Amino acid sequence: MTLEEIKIGKSVNAPWVKRYNSRLVSADEAVKIIKSKDKLIVQPGCAAPLELIDAMVRRKDDLSDVEIYHILVVGDIPYTKPGMEKHFKHKAFFIGGNSRSAVNEGRAEFIPIFLSEVTMLFKRGVIQADVALIQVSPPDEHGFCSYGIDVGNIKTPAEKAKCIIAQVNKNMPRALGNSFIHVNKIDFIVEVDVPLKELPQVDPDATPEMITVYDKIGQNVAGMIEDGSTLQMGIGAIPDAVLKYLHSKNDLGVHTEMFSDGLISLIEEGVVNGEKKTLHYGKIIAGFVLGTKRAFDFIDNNPVFEFHPQEYVNDPYLISKNDKMVAINSAIEIDLTGQVCADSIGTRFFSGIGGQVDFVRGAAHSEGGKPIIALPSATKDLKYSKIVPTLKPGAGVVTSRGDVHYVVTEYGVAYLFGKSIQERVRALINISHPAFREELTEFAKKTYHI
Repeated sequence: MTLEEIKIGKSVNAPWVKRYNSRLVSADEAVKIIKSKDKLIVQPGCAAPLELIDAMVRRKDDLSDVEIYHILVVGDIPYTKPGMEKHFKHKAFFIGGNSRSAVNEGRAEFIPIFLSEVTMLFKRGVIQADVALIQVSPPDEHGFCSYGIDVGNIKTPAEKAKCIIAQVNKNMPRALGNSFIHVNKIDFIVEVDVPLKELPQVDPDATPEMITVYDKIGQNVAGMIEDGSTLQMGIGAIPDAVLKYLHSKNDLGVHTEMFSDGLISLIEEGVVNGEKKTLHYGKIIAGFVLGTKRAFDFIDNNPVFEFHPQEYVNDPYLISKNDKMVAINSAIEIDLTGQVCADSIGTRFFSGIGGQVDFVRGAAHSEGGKPIIALPSATKDLKYSKIVPTLKPGAGVVTSRGDVHYVVTEYGVAYLFGKSIQERVRALINISHPAFREELTEFAKKTYHI
């Protein structure tokens, strides 16, 4: 329902309509509230309020030392460009490709943190946001706007901020669940009519050989998923490959930090129906959407979905309440003892911790659960093994060797839980790329006495 329809309908005389109209301003007018040294929280992902961001950056000469917090944003983030350092400092909870150079060159900073705890920083007052920049749907007849395609990372921080500036976009879907903010809580409203940014599920650099590798990994992972399982998976080539092999499964559920296009056909076919879920029966639980307009349209007013703040969705205890919880996550490299690096290449920061550990631990404590780390056995050019003798100097351990249960490559499945170092080493060498097995074996003989 558009605001125009609301105004001529039963809500025309509602007090919130007058408040809405009184708070309508331009983007340039709204961002004048931002002061030097303010701390900002920005709605991330495909939901980023880019018009507000651009307006803020146009004020750069009036501002210094503004701190901007968020996980990755889809689209341009001009405050990380060279020359912006005196005006803005981005502090990333998860690094996107558009901020990677800024972080590694010192123009931005990285905060390593579990995704379940990002919103807790604001809930507990560890970070006090002065201003929240958000993008929401038009209000319904009761004055509630939906955070739309990113609820999880913004609802709690925004509502703890001293001032909320909302970009109200008629193209933002109305996501259901614990996903709404009332007009009364918004200080400045900027109406826009712009398409949402999209993130297609493609790997533009995938060679035919790598597509085959992803396909084999997908088959191996799908073979581990039983009927009645509840799934968590992200975006990318490996999750997409897994989904291809789930069409013959029955009664799957979804409890995931992120929803994307790949699951839609399984929902439409009835493969994903939540009939065996032991938490939120029949519902798809998620925090945000990264994908295309197809996914955005699919969640709009769709009662099968419940979106929640990330401190709820990613709570390992709650995740574990889903029987047969299958968590599928990836890695940059894994050493022979099972240590998983997923956030950096040596000392160069690449992404972040994200929700990997939240879901690994949740699935580990689920009845019949399976925490899975899935990755190709080698780099695309076959120059380097992804199963390595030791992690690169400076590499971060995102998931510890004590947390790892299953590791999957195109060459099979290694089960590490409860295994000795020597047993782990043998299992991981068995699923490594054949070109590197001799090298790995020689190292293991000298180091681990296998």
